Amino acid sequence: MKVLVLNCGSSSIKYKLFDMETQSAIAQGGIEKIGLPGSFLKLTTPSGEKVIIEEDFPQHTKGIEFIFELLTQGRYACISSLHDIDAVGHRVVHGGEKFNASMLITPEVIDNIVACADLAPLHNPANLLGIEAVTKIAPKMPQVAVFDTAFHQTMPAKAYTYGIPYEFYRKYGVRRYGFHGTSHRYVSAKACEVLGLDYEHQRIITAHIGNGGSLAAIKDGRCIDTTMGLTPLEGLLMGTRSGDIDAGAVAYLMEKEQLTPRQMSDLLNKKSGIMGVSGVSSDMRELVSAADGGNDRARLAMDMYHYRIKKYIGAFAAAMGGLDLLVFTGGVGENQSYARSEICSGLEWMGIKLDHAVNDRVHGDTALISTPDAGVKVIVLPTDEEWMIASDTVNCLK
Repeated sequence: MKVLVLNCGSSSIKYKLFDMETQSAIAQGGIEKIGLPGSFLKLTTPSGEKVIIEEDFPQHTKGIEFIFELLTQGRYACISSLHDIDAVGHRVVHGGEKFNASMLITPEVIDNIVACADLAPLHNPANLLGIEAVTKIAPKMPQVAVFDTAFHQTMPAKAYTYGIPYEFYRKYGVRRYGFHGTSHRYVSAKACEVLGLDYEHQRIITAHIGNGGSLAAIKDGRCIDTTMGLTPLEGLLMGTRSGDIDAGAVAYLMEKEQLTPRQMSDLLNKKSGIMGVSGVSSDMRELVSAADGGNDRARLAMDMYHYRIKKYIGAFAAAMGGLDLLVFTGGVGENQSYARSEICSGLEWMGIKLDHAVNDRVHGDTALISTPDAGVKVIVLPTDEEWMIASDTVNCLK
């Protein structure tokens, strides 16, 4: 059985074709700058070679048509026809309260994804473009929607409700939803599998940290809290996102700077975070270099980034009545030993003790980095959201 996974952004399409019998990716790549000058497709061959193909992609349908042609014809073909693809799994960012699991796409499901577009205006409409493109090209192809928010739907009301008039929750669905759910679900279960732990009887914190980032508290196999909220803006300090901020400060700045709601949203989402504080970059690697060179604002941004994560680890451990397992994943979590060390420093009181010699050697690999006598196991585990989407797609078809 072969499953194609699509992740459609406003001007991009990422794809990965899986052979589910061998549990391997047989093709992968992505299109950038759809609808813009200089659009191109970048693919990775099975041997690891990177190939760039320049092509005009005015809209998503043309992009997906090109991907289908690439998979079935010419030098990079890996299947004989579209009939070899059994289903397409789509990443859909926001499912609101409608979906607590992945769903076979029907007209009703599409209507509900449209209804959630106000909650994710940058993401859901783009995700729908991918669904519509596949429907147009291969109308009989089964398609499945895998929602970023679904995993977090087990949160109790005390965790997801905001302290504002309740009528706004009833009228507009204003509450905490959480994101990165597919990643949190994958790494929490996979970590228990690797370590031989019973997933249904663990207190786990998963730290998906990179340019974007969120933590999830998972108790006995269910998410009970997460850092992101109504949108992916809340919670941790991120590459260009502010994370937690006093709503009064937002109102104050809007008044002082005469900012519209859209301008304020742009400031908080695209001009804040470690980029806004440091004035250097949203890339943690460049931030580390600047801090090592004596840039005080870069050092401040790094300290804030680590501190916010550490603070939430303590809060989530308190919410679960303790902690058994801490999982690092995402671009920073998987690759930056210094960040993991800084985040865990000072948490020895709760049983977190790193083996620093092991931690320093781990870059993008799966590895247990806590000491044998630690009360809390700490593991680095690369995430694989695409595989999770493919697996969910198969399960939905069954």
